[in-house]
Amino acid sequence: MTATVIEAPDEYAGPGPSLFLAGGITGTVDWQADVIARLADLPLALLNPRRRNFPIDDPSAAAGQIAWEYRHLRRATAVLFWFPPETLCPIALFELGGRTLVPDQPLFVGTHPGYGRRLDVVIQLKLARPEVEVVADTAALAGEVRDWFARRPS
Repeated sequence: MTATVIEAPDEYAGPGPSLFLAGGITGTVDWQADVIARLADLPLALLNPRRRNFPIDDPSAAAGQIAWEYRHLRRATAVLFWFPPETLCPIALFELGGRTLVPDQPLFVGTHPGYGRRLDVVIQLKLARPEVEVVADTAALAGEVRDWFARRPS
């Protein structure tokens, strides 16, 4: 089996396990492609908010994108956050804050060592979700997902 990638704006409502790829998009490298490649052999739906072709000239596109992310963050079995160094990712920080309040949803978090608010993410997670380790690269982040997936009940 291999991973299925669901890219916004396509909907996912499948019965199988899913992982939302949360974090920086605008002005960042395509870190989602790296994580997808690292998890490609798992029978997991990867919910990717990064679109290959975002319709920037469509005024309704932003609202549709935000609504898609809102639905799929809640629909996902687990959520992965990556904070790259190129931007502070204010929306991703907001979304991370919301996900810390859902203790039964597995959460995986990583920040690039050069991410400007790394210390804030580490401290906030120690307070809100002490079981979540903040890792420093996408390889370690994918490794945590693999460990979780292997431990999941069938």
